[in-house]
Amino acid sequence: MAKQDYYEILGVSRSADEKEIKKAYRKLAKKYHPDTNPGDKAAEQKFKEVTEAYDVLGNPEKKKRYDQFGMAAFDGSMGADPGGFRQDGPFSGRRGYTSGFDGNGQYRQYYYTFDNMDDINMDDLFSDLFGSMSGGHAGRNRTYRDRFRQGFGNSFHGYSSYSRQNQRGEDLHGEIQITLEEAALGCDKILQLKGSRQENIQFHIPAGINEGQSVRLRGKGQPGRGNAPAGDLLIKVHVLGNAVYHRKGMDIYTSISIPYETAARGGEAYVQTLYGPVKCRIPAGIRSGGKIRLKNKGIVSMKNADIHGDEYVTIQVEN
Repeated sequence: MAKQDYYEILGVSRSADEKEIKKAYRKLAKKYHPDTNPGDKAAEQKFKEVTEAYDVLGNPEKKKRYDQFGMAAFDGSMGADPGGFRQDGPFSGRRGYTSGFDGNGQYRQYYYTFDNMDDINMDDLFSDLFGSMSGGHAGRNRTYRDRFRQGFGNSFHGYSSYSRQNQRGEDLHGEIQITLEEAALGCDKILQLKGSRQENIQFHIPAGINEGQSVRLRGKGQPGRGNAPAGDLLIKVHVLGNAVYHRKGMDIYTSISIPYETAARGGEAYVQTLYGPVKCRIPAGIRSGGKIRLKNKGIVSMKNADIHGDEYVTIQVEN
């Protein structure tokens, strides 16, 4: 049975650009993903079709061949080389590789070496391999290694294959808001995943994190295909504004008011820091707008816990 047009499967026009194709694929993959439709064979088949379509249309080189030759660019009916067999690059002379979609809709590459290339009709090889793979089930009960051996006897020396059936899961992205104090000191948060995969995930936000940075939770993204690992979950951190402190890099800025007498004669005053109140010395004669530096009372470095920024205190003199 002829395969459905890849553009129709993804629901996009032939003039669709890479961004439109990717958007359509993600929407359909999410809709028909086996995790979203457990036990639904029809949805599973649809997911395979969508993935196969994107594997071609999402690759500029394959898309170009598909637009020119249609499905024949991959089913072996073109014969010699619409994009399958090659005798160049790292495999030349008596070595080569061929590629295409097998009967299960998976894209594969096969590498091989022959003792005598003169005895091999490469057109027949390409047609035999991908013609039989793309239609019917006769060859599925034997390994591809056996099929090569039966066809070419002892002249076959090597075999390896790559299948997109094993593909790492996609990364997921999320966002979270935290206070300036939580960003400075670090904190633990609980994230609730909803949908087909409901899970409460506790994770740690490291001390010193800045606005816009992300926390990566490995293996908490979309499940991988086959034996491939799951993707990651990246949580972008947004730090809320603060009425007391203002952050610039690793430094913290704040202000306090002191009596005129303390400003004129000098004395002491308590200043609030991220780590608690600190008593500091006020020099005599300080004016409004003057600054006091509290060393190491700023934000800790994410790379070195022994390094801190400073806190700068602007003095406001009461009349």
